[in-house]
Amino acid sequence: MRILDKHYINGSWVAPSGGDFRDLINPATEEVSGKMALGDSADVDAAVAAAKAAFESFSTTSREERLAILDRIIAEYKKRMGEMAEVITLEMGAPAFLAQKAHAPSGIGHLITARKILENFAFEEDNGLTRVAKEPIGVVGMITPWNWPINQIACKVAPAIATGCTMVLKPSEVAPYSCQLFTEIMDAADVPAGVYNVVYGEGMSVGEAISGHPDVDMVSVTGSTRMGAAVQANAAKTIKRVTQELGGKSANILLDDADFEKAVTRETLSVMNNTGQTCTALTRMLVPMGRMDEAAAIAAKAAATVVTGDPASPDTKMGPISNGQQFEKVGLLIEKGIEEGARVVAGGRGRPEGLDKGYFVKPTVFAGVTPDMTIAREEIFGPVLSIIGYKDEDEAVRIANDSPYGLSGAVQSADVDRARRVAARMRTGMVYINGANGDLSAPFGGYKQSGNGREWGAHAFNDFLELKSVLGYNAAE
Repeated sequence: MRILDKHYINGSWVAPSGGDFRDLINPATEEVSGKMALGDSADVDAAVAAAKAAFESFSTTSREERLAILDRIIAEYKKRMGEMAEVITLEMGAPAFLAQKAHAPSGIGHLITARKILENFAFEEDNGLTRVAKEPIGVVGMITPWNWPINQIACKVAPAIATGCTMVLKPSEVAPYSCQLFTEIMDAADVPAGVYNVVYGEGMSVGEAISGHPDVDMVSVTGSTRMGAAVQANAAKTIKRVTQELGGKSANILLDDADFEKAVTRETLSVMNNTGQTCTALTRMLVPMGRMDEAAAIAAKAAATVVTGDPASPDTKMGPISNGQQFEKVGLLIEKGIEEGARVVAGGRGRPEGLDKGYFVKPTVFAGVTPDMTIAREEIFGPVLSIIGYKDEDEAVRIANDSPYGLSGAVQSADVDRARRVAARMRTGMVYINGANGDLSAPFGGYKQSGNGREWGAHAFNDFLELKSVLGYNAAE
């Protein structure tokens, strides 16, 4: 039993102001794995006060000092990489192989990337007689999700440290173990007191207190579009900057010249990765009308290879949905797809055979999906692929863009130039061509209701900086 009974404020572990706790559930067993203290506005006030006080000195630290801090964090993270993977498997059900190969490394990846960028990042530039300075924005409130927990913590904390900001972090109340471990890493790395603060709790209390706090200068939030809208509305009272990485319903256009056996197999398995709980998951597969049956057969065959079960087992490729509420939502949306006439070619209702407890769902593929169906429009956030037919390339692009979201997308084609042309027409923040890998130095974020601002790489630095024009700076004395 793990007990998270203290917040981390001003460089110390601090008892919460109240006495309420939340049970933490192992999604693979539905059993209680620990308890987490529930913070309140008083705890947020204390954390923000510490961050505000620390900002006065931390904002003036040199590049070299911040590089040294990042070096210490990276060194401590390396020592606990294996433990990080283990707690992520426990808290949100990621299979051991995925926690070890993707989740845990993503955290240190963002730290290393930020450190490399900081070495040569231009915080000042001259425009004739005027100097334009990029200065740290101040105290940053951070609200992070449960689906890629350490990835989303590190991709916010790393640029904040690099740019000289201080912060108050509220991790997901569903998956806080990785945050606890990361906080121990930050403490061991001797990050200056008050620079990094953590308050555990729920969105309606701690998240709301952070986003509306008058001494928080910026809020960086990752979560659902509904949650992002609530944060933005609350933050508007104090006219603070809000950056958001929110929902997605990403389209994957398979052009008629694509290698269907290879592309459909690869892209079906990518949807099942992390049990479909990835905001950029390519859950709408668009194929030529005449090749619907071919694509459905290939996708069904690929889904059948996904081994679902105990996430601690090295043989498991797909673990459970991370929490009970999301488990219920995924089940209801699968039912909705069946009711609206989509054809189930893999998976479907209920748990996989042999699993009678835990938040497990079947790797599911629907064929014959039309663009107006609920499963083609709503973010399911589970291992559910919808295959949609199109008549020609223009219609494929129209269907892809006909969404309130615009986070990610993909194009598959034997002709790279053709794929590039289609990618240019897609209204989305990221487009992957022919199964390209992710890039930690590329901007990560979306159009429309998928959010605003960009995370990852040098582009993330700019969200944490204010611009100051000093006119006459370069005038002759």
